[in-house]
Amino acid sequence: MKYRYRATEKFWTSFYGLTPQQKDSCRKAWQIFKEDPFDPRLRSHKIHRLSSQYGRNIFSAVIENDLRLIFYLEGQTVTSLVVGTHDVYNG
Repeated sequence: MKYRYRATEKFWTSFYGLTPQQKDSCRKAWQIFKEDPFDPRLRSHKIHRLSSQYGRNIFSAVIENDLRLIFYLEGQTVTSLVVGTHDVYNG
């Protein structure tokens, strides 16, 4: 499936707050993510608590040990909400 991608302002704010090493990990994961946000290497999974909070399916992709990308799908558009540690699950 061909996806379109967009990122929220909160995503960019969180991305620019990462360390240089974390930004590099994000860029490497992006190469996989842009082909398929559900590629097994990203271990993407639904976050049930956030899904019920937002009223839509919210997913998390694993970038590295404690670095996650939170996103959702709307049709063929993937929207990146925020990137950061497990603290991003606290909405």
